[in-house]
Amino acid sequence: MAGARPLAPWRWIGVPLVQCLILTVLFSLPFRLFGLALPEPIFPMVPAFAWAIIRPSMLAPLAVLAMGLFLDILWSAPMGLWAVSLLLVYGAALIGRSIMAGQAFPVMWGWFALATGLALGSAYLLSAVSAHATAHPLAVAWQFLATVILFPFAHLLIDRFEDADVRFR
Repeated sequence: MAGARPLAPWRWIGVPLVQCLILTVLFSLPFRLFGLALPEPIFPMVPAFAWAIIRPSMLAPLAVLAMGLFLDILWSAPMGLWAVSLLLVYGAALIGRSIMAGQAFPVMWGWFALATGLALGSAYLLSAVSAHATAHPLAVAWQFLATVILFPFAHLLIDRFEDADVRFR
């Protein structure tokens, strides 16, 4: 692949991590357009899914944990809620890595949608147990849709670095 880049950790982990955190903060600002708030997609889903497909790493789960804890603090969620949800996605994608690698764009989008459903489903259940109340299903559905739309960015990240390390082909 002509677009493959070397796997320097700052390039395939650090840059996407910072980008996701900045976008998360920007989308959480109280800005309203025509009376509607911006959607709050789970931007860390993109690297959590992509990093597991790109290659096994010791740094990626730590970065996923950090992003999840950041979401917990920013959204005032119970500590560990999003960290566990994103780590579940990372683990599931890592287990299914050999099945997903090299699949067509629409198929990978389907896998990303399943991973997003796993993250939101686990967060929904964990928050219901923790708070003894459930989130509004329509709000969860909108967050799911807003997050699934982000798949082209995950595909771009996977496409850019998937072939960079020949040890994991």
